[in-house]
Amino acid sequence: MSTTPEQFRCGYIAIVGRPNVGKSTLMNVLIGAKVSITSRKAQTTRHRITGIQTRDDAQYIYVDTPGFQTRHANALNKTLNKTVSNTLTSSDVILFLVEAGTFGPADQQVLDLLPKNVPVVLVINKSDRMKDKAVLMPFAQKVAALRDFAAIVPVSAKMRFQVDALEAEIKRHLPENPPVFGPDDITDRSEKFLAAEIVREKVFRLLGDELPYTSTVLVEQFQQEGNLRRIFCAILVERDTHKSMIIGNKGARLKEISTQSRLDMEKLFGGPVYLEIWVKVKSGWADNEAGLRAYGYE
Repeated sequence: MSTTPEQFRCGYIAIVGRPNVGKSTLMNVLIGAKVSITSRKAQTTRHRITGIQTRDDAQYIYVDTPGFQTRHANALNKTLNKTVSNTLTSSDVILFLVEAGTFGPADQQVLDLLPKNVPVVLVINKSDRMKDKAVLMPFAQKVAALRDFAAIVPVSAKMRFQVDALEAEIKRHLPENPPVFGPDDITDRSEKFLAAEIVREKVFRLLGDELPYTSTVLVEQFQQEGNLRRIFCAILVERDTHKSMIIGNKGARLKEISTQSRLDMEKLFGGPVYLEIWVKVKSGWADNEAGLRAYGYE
């Protein structure tokens, strides 16, 4: 970016909300690429992922936080909750995401954690699902009464409804700064990291609630030969029964995970991918702090 306009804006935007409210989908739509995994299964985002969108007059640096974990008090969840708190205090704008028509104790818990000195935009997601639009306004007013929000924007991340309006609202609250990243950057994460996230997404998508969410993916080798990437991944699970679930009947499920993952990687990396995946049993990894660091959990 050779010419930076005088009024160029740039800043960090945290996307927060209870698990499974659509945070990762919203970030992927805002930056126009898939850098954060999406799954119907709650609590699948485990890392602070930065997605970058650069316009002529602004650079938006999105931070997708894990949904705050309240169900299990293991080492993994304590680490995740610390990540969320650190992210919030260092952001310029916070998008607080709720689902249209639904506001419960889990939403309130996240709202209570938001710092008072950062502008918070209330984003009402899945608003296209509310057949009676007359119900949306009282719902918005009810949530708006709980805090002094900088703005309220109803959206549908999936349908791309009102996403431009949301971006314009975010820009109003970004500080005047030169860009931090290059104009073509879409994430600060490595291809190796993104490869692991893609495989993890497929595992959660294809196994739904059958598989406990204490499973992760480790990229054991990542080699690039010209345009070809050779990627060798291990899916770590806690028990043998989980291993057989992932492999499936005559290896059918693992094959499907591999095929879908490879196609997504080829689309994201813009070249052919040779992918091998196997499943390993490693009990107790989610409750071992040294192990968590080894698997990339900050």
